[in-house]
Amino acid sequence: MLTLVIAAILYTTGETAASGVRRFARRLAGDRGDDSVVLAGQAIRAVALGVVGTALVQSVAAGIGLAVVGIPYAAVLTAIILVLCIAQLGPLLVLAPVVAWLYWSGDAVRGTVLLIWTVPVGVLDNVLRPMLIKRGADLPLLLIFAGVIGGLVSFGIIGLFLGPVILAVTYRLLGAWIADIDRQPGEANDAAAATSPEARTPRT
Repeated sequence: MLTLVIAAILYTTGETAASGVRRFARRLAGDRGDDSVVLAGQAIRAVALGVVGTALVQSVAAGIGLAVVGIPYAAVLTAIILVLCIAQLGPLLVLAPVVAWLYWSGDAVRGTVLLIWTVPVGVLDNVLRPMLIKRGADLPLLLIFAGVIGGLVSFGIIGLFLGPVILAVTYRLLGAWIADIDRQPGEANDAAAATSPEARTPRT
């Protein structure tokens, strides 16, 4: 409840807060600071889209499998799967015991059908989540995947958002810093031309 209240307050004043953060970043680092803040926001939004979207798709797919094989309380199990997927625990914590229960009860046919369906549903997040995140932030897919996995391993659930944001901002800042090397020779030549005697001599 406290999280919901804080989120509601932040959403109510979100535009004002975002404008203040961007102005502060622009004061610190000019246009690059502003770009870094925008990129961080895009990365966070993209990760949230990837996590929630993947959880919804996995839950719906798992629910379809449970309903097809006739598992009791399939809707309740699907809701539990949704919570587990959002928490990055995956649907296997529910689907695997259900498959085992079907085999234990002697229904090998339905157990095999659900087992075949469980395999792609269980690994779907490894493919779908990076694709959804890439749609929200124009960054290399390998960078996003490394940020999500590395952040999750290093920082836990919060690392899902910290990892891609840190890598995304670092990637863009590093690219801008390297691009300065290409601009510096041209700028040096322009400065030399402006200070040359020919440039200072008025034309008649």
